[in-house]
Amino acid sequence: MASILKVDTIQDQSGNNIINESADTITIGASGDTITIPSGATLTVPSGGLSGQNYPAFEAYGSADQTGVTDNVYTKVAFNNKLFDTNSMYDATTNYRFTPTIAGKYYVYSSFALYGSVDYSIFTSQIKIYKNGSEFSELRQTEQSSSNFPTKRTVHINKIVEFNGSTDYVEIFARSNVTSGTVSFELSSTEGYFGAYRIGA
Repeated sequence: MASILKVDTIQDQSGNNIINESADTITIGASGDTITIPSGATLTVPSGGLSGQNYPAFEAYGSADQTGVTDNVYTKVAFNNKLFDTNSMYDATTNYRFTPTIAGKYYVYSSFALYGSVDYSIFTSQIKIYKNGSEFSELRQTEQSSSNFPTKRTVHINKIVEFNGSTDYVEIFARSNVTSGTVSFELSSTEGYFGAYRIGA
């Protein structure tokens, strides 16, 4: 004969909730608890059944091209529009930086195009992730022959970055060495982006 136990809350001997059901929401464990799935057990979740597993997260782009960038000088890339920002941790107004207040490892990525004001003038281009104001990761592209100099080049970078959840932040910087003229960063939503999302503790 099957048995049914009807309760709203199960507690441990100290009075801490182990399982609680209220207003159609089931809470397992309490703050500070570790919930472990034993070896050999399987946790099955239907598609779309979990949410927030890669939060905080954001992606930003530029409202317009960043023009007149000085030759051969590292310049902060001003992604001043948000596509999304789950926890309001990206500053799209002043510093163009991501400062997550939840500690952990994050996948950070960016891509955009550099466009020379003079045709066939881009000799080298570099994109960097800066962490706390210093270089953290870099990608460099250099042409070996003047016959191959492009007018436009797209740069990409991605890196796993660990944040302390309080003061750590990241920004994107870029530099291009051109034979003449200046460079623009093409940052529209179809050509440029800067984003990050949490992947683990």
